[in-house]
Amino acid sequence: MKRALVTGGSGAIGAAIAATLAAAGHFVYVHGFANPDRASRIVEEIQRGGGAAEAVSFDVTDAAAAEQAVAGMLQAGPIQILVNNAGIHDDAVMPGMKREQWSRVIDVSLGGFFNVTQPLLLPMIRTRWGRVINISSVSGIMGNRGQTNYAAAKAGLHGATRALALELASRGITVNSVAPGVIASALSDAAFPKEVIDKIVPMKRAGRPDEVAALVGFLASQEAGYISGQQISINGAMA
Repeated sequence: MKRALVTGGSGAIGAAIAATLAAAGHFVYVHGFANPDRASRIVEEIQRGGGAAEAVSFDVTDAAAAEQAVAGMLQAGPIQILVNNAGIHDDAVMPGMKREQWSRVIDVSLGGFFNVTQPLLLPMIRTRWGRVINISSVSGIMGNRGQTNYAAAKAGLHGATRALALELASRGITVNSVAPGVIASALSDAAFPKEVIDKIVPMKRAGRPDEVAALVGFLASQEAGYISGQQISINGAMA
């Protein structure tokens, strides 16, 4: 049984990823900072289904808190599957964007990536097997009006993915990013009514969280051991 950590595991996509990894036989840490109760409920659902999971809560932008939390998880052994899914958006067109909006979005996606990933790497390297999967966005590829901060954060994650993949390629560890398009959730349903989806998504529907989770589950598997440094879109043919 390998041990996995899914940051942002209390959201729709994170919850689906956690459930998929647990169903594959892994022990899953489900991270939820903004909504720890939701993370706990997801863990209960996994356990009711016969899986193994534990809820964890810490601010990924707080380096000291992340280091302490990671150290606690590592006491039980190395984490070999890491899904960096934590992210926020705080939209505004650039002329009206506040510095705090820029900094917070960058800090969660990129600062959080470093704060969580870096302390996990040496224990992972010692096992000679690992999977790091970064959840990005179509916004980081195509851009999106009102999301300069979010697009910058996710594009930066693509660059970090490629560089880290090169660093770890000889150690049996793959690093990839997954870039979802419009995925059904309470937030996206409000932001993307059916007529908008019909206009911007060639498949004319939103994706499902379980479809993203299936891709992540494959990238986390033994069978995906020769796929690394890739940016894989899942967006209904948007680009």
